[in-house]
Amino acid sequence: MMTLSSMPVTHRADAKSGHSFDANRHWAASLTLGFCAQNSGDTRVTRMNIARHYGPLRVQRPFYPEGKDGCCHVYLLHPPGGVVSGDALNIDISLTKGAHSLITTPAANKLYKADSNGVAWSQTTNLKVDDNAILEWLPQETLAFDGSRGLQVFNIELAKTAKCLGWEILGLGRPASDLPFATGCIEQRFKLTQDGKPLWLERQNLDPTHPRFNGKWGQGGATVHGTFWTVGLNDPAAAIAALREQLPPSNNWAATYRRDVLLVRYLGHERNQVWKFFEQVRNILRPLLSGHQATIPRIWLT
Repeated sequence: MMTLSSMPVTHRADAKSGHSFDANRHWAASLTLGFCAQNSGDTRVTRMNIARHYGPLRVQRPFYPEGKDGCCHVYLLHPPGGVVSGDALNIDISLTKGAHSLITTPAANKLYKADSNGVAWSQTTNLKVDDNAILEWLPQETLAFDGSRGLQVFNIELAKTAKCLGWEILGLGRPASDLPFATGCIEQRFKLTQDGKPLWLERQNLDPTHPRFNGKWGQGGATVHGTFWTVGLNDPAAAIAALREQLPPSNNWAATYRRDVLLVRYLGHERNQVWKFFEQVRNILRPLLSGHQATIPRIWLT
């Protein structure tokens, strides 16, 4: 199977960066956000107290659609609108004790075809959540164009009583334009730890030339897949029962619970279908995790 493990991918935003178009092409960008819970009268309010960026990664001001003492909503912005060969994007988000934040994006993330030198891109996301804090990671989908080559690294570090839910949705190719994901390779790595112990470790290569890509024992030719995770549920058995009772039966999804992590997987061919499905999953699980009903970020309605 093709792998990107040996590729010289740089993840440091302070590495040499410039508008080179040869095999050494490297354009770095980083965003560091921090959230803390502060006293405001008789309530605790989550504030964004750290916001540093390098290159074309930005953040809009926080929103509080659930009230000033509710979840702090933040929208991540990547003005170029997509990732090209040589891009190295790094996002670091941390929540201190008692904070509650929801992170999303205003549009889909696009992974464009590699250049003539086959230079890979990289995306690294690090989420760190302290005790009694809640993080919701809900970006809009990622769309991988034919010929895209890159590495996605996703790390979640939770304290003992931290809570987290989130999703990752990936669409391969552009089926509506009859442009399938027929070449290229995307490597994904997920790592979730709690109190220093690994709970969920996963690595996969999305290589359209490998039998797994179309095999029924693998991806089965699906062009859209997603993973929804939840950590910190007080009653996981009740949560799984609620999913099975309230979600429509389908061969497109399955739920598992192991090592304190509830995972809901989707395989299919419709972006709108998985988006609607994951919204339903969130509507069920968010109240069980945080005690609050799911609120739709208004950027999703624009």
